[in-house]
Amino acid sequence: MHINKTRAVAGFATAAIALGALAGCSSEETDPEATGTAGGGETGDAVGGTFTWWDPYPQHEDGSDWDGRVQACGDEAGVTIDRTAYDTTALTNQLLLSAQEGTSPDVVLLDNPAVSTLADTGAIISMDELGFDTSSIDENLLAAGVVDDTAYGIPIGANTLALYYNADILSEAGVDPASITDWESLNAALSQVDEADYRGITFAGIGTEEGSFQFLPWFWGSGAELTELNSPEAVEAVELWVEWLDNGWAPQSAIQNSQNTAWEEFLDGQTAFVENGTWQVNSAAEASFEADYITIPAKDGGAAPAPTGGEFIMAPVQDDEARYDVTRQIIECMTTPEGFVETAETFAYYIPPTPQGQEQFVEAHAELEVWVDAVRAAKGRTSDNLGTDYPLISEQLWTAVQAAMSGASSPQEALDAAQETAAAATGN
Repeated sequence: MHINKTRAVAGFATAAIALGALAGCSSEETDPEATGTAGGGETGDAVGGTFTWWDPYPQHEDGSDWDGRVQACGDEAGVTIDRTAYDTTALTNQLLLSAQEGTSPDVVLLDNPAVSTLADTGAIISMDELGFDTSSIDENLLAAGVVDDTAYGIPIGANTLALYYNADILSEAGVDPASITDWESLNAALSQVDEADYRGITFAGIGTEEGSFQFLPWFWGSGAELTELNSPEAVEAVELWVEWLDNGWAPQSAIQNSQNTAWEEFLDGQTAFVENGTWQVNSAAEASFEADYITIPAKDGGAAPAPTGGEFIMAPVQDDEARYDVTRQIIECMTTPEGFVETAETFAYYIPPTPQGQEQFVEAHAELEVWVDAVRAAKGRTSDNLGTDYPLISEQLWTAVQAAMSGASSPQEALDAAQETAAAATGN
């Protein structure tokens, strides 16, 4: 196996910019208090000695359940793991720098949209090169790490978006959450909630990757595709959000909301619905009202494809290729059905990415079956072989949605401009 390391050096600056734009929907959202870096490590010289591991979980310190999970996989492979935790942006930059310097860790976990960019720089090897079988992984989840039909990483779990609801408000407004199966029935519910003098829905419409992340279920749920931002279906999706604002069913603050601020609005007990992620399950359970969740409906019914969040486990390029055998053993330990469930239990917000793991998880947590259904319908942001084009397209998408919601442009005008700019930027 011979890896071209020149690409990793040449692609550093471009990759750092692209990955920085994508850092908005990973572990930092799961725990917004998690910032800073921890430790540092050098790759061990001898196979069977010390293997280095980097991940974006500084909130899980040495001795935590997560740290124990990692160390147990080192023990199983017969090596010591030197784990270093960074916040997502610092980890991204450090990983690209280490690829230039030949000091890459043996194993790295990083937000899934970063996989295709790292593969493009030559900083990581493929799962085939590692000798890892990916056939058990759900195809829709694995797709975020696939470039030109080759997988470069494995999801250790997946989180995604759904609609949380305030059961007390829906009861007072006479809305049965089970009746919400498409956009028409959702809008009817929002109208009833408004008549009961409550806010209907809030979401994160901020002009960053978080905004695209939250808009994509409605965009994909309309039947639109990221290769045609100004399709009739895409226009309908933007019109949906604009209608909510115009009718007063969503607050004007949604235009600038992050996912965290949208969640805080929901917790005040005056909003019927909020679009948010798996990572808020524990917070919802502690709310001052009864909170539950449903999958985000597609325009004509069924679950809308929501974007997948969560980290992929990858193998960076090593000068000593003999190390890959142990790296594969560590990754295999992390990705058995039981291993996926253990990771889900450790984090409380990750859904296993295999049918067998999901079945085991639901047996233990029947109340989270809605999230399993949402993950099964989910879609990677870089899927459809968009790869490194995704950040360029996403920026134009959130820009268009912002323009339409603020009234600066009509949905059609905003998306026409977005498509023209995205096509020029990607060469398509």
